[in-house]
Amino acid sequence: MLFLKEIMPYIFSYLDRKQANELFSFISSNNHFFLNLVMAASKCMADQAHNIEYSTIVTAIARNGTEVGIRISGLGDQWFTDKAPIPEGLYFPGYSSKDANPDIGDSTITETVGLGGAAMAASPSIVKFVGGTIKDIQEMTNRFRRITITQNKYYIIPFAEFEGTPTGIDIRKIMQSGLTPKANTGIAHKTPGIGQIGAGIVTLPIKPFKEALMSYARTYKI
Repeated sequence: MLFLKEIMPYIFSYLDRKQANELFSFISSNNHFFLNLVMAASKCMADQAHNIEYSTIVTAIARNGTEVGIRISGLGDQWFTDKAPIPEGLYFPGYSSKDANPDIGDSTITETVGLGGAAMAASPSIVKFVGGTIKDIQEMTNRFRRITITQNKYYIIPFAEFEGTPTGIDIRKIMQSGLTPKANTGIAHKTPGIGQIGAGIVTLPIKPFKEALMSYARTYKI
């Protein structure tokens, strides 16, 4: 709604009233509209951290419904992949985990910059959408604190004494702790054309992070 508030004066200035009303109705009726802009902004930020020599920071995470893949800043354009897991969460009436496709989507780019799963503790109400409890989302953010290198000075969590969200996923910390990132995600039906059937949490497999660290050791002869 804050985004809508900012852009509406321009919309009504450049479009006729009918078009402006239709656009306002479309954006205001879709709570996930802003995610499109967040993903693009997150990608721009993550790319600025990519291709830094010796860096072990994760700069991309993506899932295509079959595989999940990651990229590491200091390893160029290499992708490290594994089978995409099936999320756990809440399903729309009439659907269950038997109908779910392995995880798919681009939104995990947000976890690389301190948003998404890393910021779950900032949004207690999301448990009504993805399942779980307030304690679960607090633990999810704390999980990220164990596998990241810093706090984000722009994304703060009032419920955590205004600490910044954990930012900068480090493959070394993942392998040291044995913890992988968790992400909030939509759940798609395994049959094409049906679309979203729920929402939940997906835990990324450790294999891509392990292979990335091994490749890092070979690349830098460590």
